[in-house]
Amino acid sequence: MTAAGGTRNFRALFISDVHLGSKGCQAERLLDFLKHHEAEHIYLIGDIVDGWQLRSGWYWPQSHNDVVQKLLRRARKGARITYVPGNHDEFLRDYYGTHFGGIEVVETAIHAGADGRRYLVIHGDLFDLIVTQARWLALLGDKAYEVAIAANRIFNAARRRLGFPYWSLSQWAKLKVKNAVNYIGEFERTLADEALRHGAEGVICGHIHHAAIRDIFGMRYVNCGDWVESCTAIAEHADGRLEIVTWTDPARSGFALVAPPAARAA
Repeated sequence: MTAAGGTRNFRALFISDVHLGSKGCQAERLLDFLKHHEAEHIYLIGDIVDGWQLRSGWYWPQSHNDVVQKLLRRARKGARITYVPGNHDEFLRDYYGTHFGGIEVVETAIHAGADGRRYLVIHGDLFDLIVTQARWLALLGDKAYEVAIAANRIFNAARRRLGFPYWSLSQWAKLKVKNAVNYIGEFERTLADEALRHGAEGVICGHIHHAAIRDIFGMRYVNCGDWVESCTAIAEHADGRLEIVTWTDPARSGFALVAPPAARAA
């Protein structure tokens, strides 16, 4: 449903992998997304803050602070906000059951869809063997990913100057690698099995930065994507339908960005 001023209203929004505190975070796009999308319940499904990056070097521009303030204002205005930490914001796992400014921190959640389907809400890193069994390799991979995202920013800056829309070079390359595709498939199956173990009919997760809505062995698998590469979120309509909302070039859909990506703090 679209209200006056171009705001879309949903029953629930699901957002993951924002990575506030990292240079790859597209905070301005998320701010603009939140400006145009309202929901009764907002789920923050892990890696909202990138503690790994912040430990290696402090980076917190105003736009990142604005995202936090925007969410806190939503909570004050009555939106229910549930925060399920991931591996990059694992420091919050010590605070399960705590409320910060109206935002509740939980280990997992069960979301009851308007259509009667029950979804397990979980970040998903605990089912990633690299994260759980080879943390050093995960940290090394994080550094390599940071380099790829930097290259992606340069690539898209050139595209903008030529008048082309945003396109994720790093995500395209990732999906062209057979091992990455196999990893995504295995991750999806594992999370679907975990949802079944919880007595749910679906799972809504993040972690792998690849938005999806699909049925796997009778289970609904939903991934929010991220706000580093794809700029996607999941929205639940009043009738329970789920939609992937992509917010890479809102201006081309009749919306205007709060600030162009080139204006981000270095």
